[in-house]
Amino acid sequence: AQTTQLLVEPPWRPAVLWDQVTLTCQGLGTAGATTWYKDGQRLRQEGLNHFTVTETGTYQCERPGSGFSPTVSVSNDWLVLQVPARPLLEGDTVTLRCRGWWNRLVTQVRFYHGNEEEVAWDPVLEFGDVDVGHSGTYQCVATNQLGQDGHRVFWALSPELALEVTPGSPWVTAVAVNVGRTLLFLVLLLAVIGGCHCWHRQGG
Repeated sequence: AQTTQLLVEPPWRPAVLWDQVTLTCQGLGTAGATTWYKDGQRLRQEGLNHFTVTETGTYQCERPGSGFSPTVSVSNDWLVLQVPARPLLEGDTVTLRCRGWWNRLVTQVRFYHGNEEEVAWDPVLEFGDVDVGHSGTYQCVATNQLGQDGHRVFWALSPELALEVTPGSPWVTAVAVNVGRTLLFLVLLLAVIGGCHCWHRQGG
């Protein structure tokens, strides 16, 4: 059965208030039948399948044909660690970014996976070819500057970000291997045909 989905634009999680986040509800039934909730309370947003968030909180939508969507939280923290809002599969490349409140400058950024520090080019941490070992909780620590003069400087710690890498499907892996073998066979076959053609020309 189809489930209700709550799409986030820009597509990062956790969403932050200063990105002017737009939420879009997708599911069965007409868009006019969409019901919105914030922190468990019904909102006066009936008839709209999308709207721009103006307050922090936890949002959810409901469609009559497919039920409730997963929740989406919108924060306004001093420091936030974000990841693209999409499922992560083994072999993917993923970027984590550490951001200051309302895009204030952050410096001396450090990333942690559990209790282990990760090497990164601040304020971005990138993993290529991820596996299930990359799953877990991440945080960033940084110096956060407030005000236009930058005189108010303090250390900030982001809330924990949970990262889950889904193991790759054995069927997909098998298909990839078979495709690779097929391509290799075709390359070798073409090489043999080309060699025979040249030999016949020289022999003639």
